Amino acid sequence: QVRLVESGGRLVRPGDSLRISCVVSQRTHTMGWFRQAPGKERKFVAAISGSEDSTYFEDSSLKGRFTISRNGAKDILMLDMNDLQPEDTAIYTCAASDRYAYTNREFGQAHYYDYWGQGTQVTVSS
Repeated sequence: QVRLVESGGRLVRPGDSLRISCVVSQRTHTMGWFRQAPGKERKFVAAISGSEDSTYFEDSSLKGRFTISRNGAKDILMLDMNDLQPEDTAIYTCAASDRYAYTNREFGQAHYYDYWGQGTQVTVSS
């Protein structure tokens, strides 16, 4: 059983930067971040995959402000977020998968992932 534990979420002001992390009990081929704002559905943020750590975003506005990465051992996933805005307020959850993906688009689908963390709250407010 793969376990994931997120950390780093906190209250920040608009325009601030923040790094959140996710420790995974064993390395997996792909890891991703999702977020769920109050009263809204969970949405894909970013994924990182393979030995070369290729990254994948679906939302160009997030790609310009967020960076997904993982350490050399591939057991810590990070999300660096810049210029945070109130609309970025959400519970951020990491996920992991060893499934084969026929296309990168699968990385953005929640059903692609088998393992999930509990989430960390990021609140952006003045």
